[in-house]
Amino acid sequence: MSDAEPIHDSPTGWVADHIRRYVATDGQDGHVWQGKKTLLLTTRGRKSGKLYRTALIYGMDNEHYVVVASRGGHSQHPAWYHNLVANPAVQVQVAAERFMAQAASASGAERERLWALVVALWPTYQSFQNKTKREIPVVVLTRG
Repeated sequence: MSDAEPIHDSPTGWVADHIRRYVATDGQDGHVWQGKKTLLLTTRGRKSGKLYRTALIYGMDNEHYVVVASRGGHSQHPAWYHNLVANPAVQVQVAAERFMAQAASASGAERERLWALVVALWPTYQSFQNKTKREIPVVVLTRG
């Protein structure tokens, strides 16, 4: 991922607005959303090869960032999740800080522990899980 490549922001109205404010202010407007910390995640499209950016609530597990592929409880995973499964090298922005990370889906006991962590941060995740038959992925982002 290079600074010269264009990044396509989430097409959803309020998310796109959130991302624009976040980028324009280096996270001063957007890092905290509805009282929760958010980051910007940039993935490479598995089909298009283009860069796509979305905003996500995050939690911390030691030095790792933890995000959830909830898509509001939709029956399908979000596109960004499919992208990072295909190419786990991602770019992350937390407030003004930008860095590369490796993404990995948590499983088993680790997923259960991290699921409890993220539901404690944003209880709505549990209602999203209750709406769908798919197991909502919990993704760990590790610098480097």
